Amino acid sequence: MATPKLVATDLDGTLVRSDGTVSAYTREVLAEVERLGVPVVFVTGRPLRWAEEVFEHVGEHGLAIVSNGALVWDVATDRPRLERPIEPALGLEMCRVLREAVPGTAYAVETLAGIGLEPAFVERHPVPDAARRGEIEELFTEPALKLLARHEQLEPQEFWDLAEEVVRGRLVITWSSTSSLLEISGPDVTKATTLALLCDELGVAAGDVIAFGDMPNDLPMLQWAGTAYAMLDAHPTVTEAATHVAPGHDDDGVARVLAGVFDL
Repeated sequence: MATPKLVATDLDGTLVRSDGTVSAYTREVLAEVERLGVPVVFVTGRPLRWAEEVFEHVGEHGLAIVSNGALVWDVATDRPRLERPIEPALGLEMCRVLREAVPGTAYAVETLAGIGLEPAFVERHPVPDAARRGEIEELFTEPALKLLARHEQLEPQEFWDLAEEVVRGRLVITWSSTSSLLEISGPDVTKATTLALLCDELGVAAGDVIAFGDMPNDLPMLQWAGTAYAMLDAHPTVTEAATHVAPGHDDDGVARVLAGVFDL
């Protein structure tokens, strides 16, 4: 394996442990990789408000791709470097056709300003006090970084398959949750396409990228990168797509692989 020129890693289930922390060993390895001049880019489905919790570990290069590719955040300057949102007209049309096809679907939208939720959308994580409430037509009035669709009766794969049938590729649908929560992005917006744009800007070829992930929303990134690692406890589709398997996220799998690759 040639020495990578950029590291791209998912967070939850990949770099971050089950208790929500990043171990001291992982922090040390990431810092050492950065000292070698190799950017470590966090590529996550998390919205900005959750990703900020681990920004201290992205090193001096200070770049993070959040909301499944909808936003590249410049950590050093604390401002967006690239936004790839869903326009309201298209988003609302997709909400309409999906709810008609799958009754019981509830929505939430993520923007730079935060989250807005329909009354029927049951969030599994703490909701900020400033979160907006209302029907999707009231919430989706400006471009959104991510549209969330939840169903309380269907299984994740069943919900995803039904949604794909009606959306027909007009938006990108994926999931990274253990519940039936679909994460919907703008046309052609994935972790991979945004990472490709960033790497092109940095002068890094796909073959020089090493990537780590564990859930279906990581699949495009792992298929694009020159070297792809699925975590030991990854979703089966991710394990099938990756060329290598790293130890589990609770065993510092990303850091252990990087320590070997960079001879740390």
